[in-house]
Amino acid sequence: MNSNPRQINLLEAVRTRGSMTVEHLADMLGVTLQTVRRDVQRLADEGLLTRFHGGVRIPISTTENIAYLQRASLHADAKARIARAVAERVPNDCSLILNIGTTTEAIAQQLMRHTGLRVITNNLNVASILSGNTACEVIVAGGSVRSRDRAVVGESAIDFIRQFKVDIALIGVSSIESDGTLRDYDLREVKVAQTIIAQAREVWLAADASKFNRPAMIRLGSLSDIHRLFTDAPPPPPFPDLLDRAQVRCEIASA
Repeated sequence: MNSNPRQINLLEAVRTRGSMTVEHLADMLGVTLQTVRRDVQRLADEGLLTRFHGGVRIPISTTENIAYLQRASLHADAKARIARAVAERVPNDCSLILNIGTTTEAIAQQLMRHTGLRVITNNLNVASILSGNTACEVIVAGGSVRSRDRAVVGESAIDFIRQFKVDIALIGVSSIESDGTLRDYDLREVKVAQTIIAQAREVWLAADASKFNRPAMIRLGSLSDIHRLFTDAPPPPPFPDLLDRAQVRCEIASA
């Protein structure tokens, strides 16, 4: 398409971050909200962006997640803020399960100064990080290792996790839909995550703002399955009402 330099800059900014709000784009480009909305509409009409309430994102498949290395770099600042907020709430001397995802890996980094933790995980990256904390016991689920992100999945992992009942499950998710459904892409991963939720006294979901209204194929659960949501920006409508009805405590990790 024959884009002007502003539209090219807009597109590159969204591609770098994965998603952005219209307000952030207007501030970054130094133009009005009306100008950004016109640019976004044109880029969306060309199939280069996907619109959602209050912002835009790169087009996403409902059947396949973004590649691991790209996910690791997307929304890195937001994930770091969320991770710090979660770690501040995690007490010493408690038991945890951390599942698959780049946000839970960021949380693991923030737990390096905690003491007396017992951590069960099906994420070899989390295990590698927390094994450097000598005051933390790390227990790794057995099963098939998914090479692209070092996730442990399958029936063996499910059977292993069922042996435990932990204080807190710290989980990530790929999608929070507008009816409160939590979704992901890999059925084997979802089955493990569902088991993790069942084996925890409290479930804390860590999800940056790009996960709201994002499409994914497989149902993992719903907001009613969690107790706390940690995110980096106020959730857009209708999520505040959904969170209130589900009695989920929402904590915003500010800059």
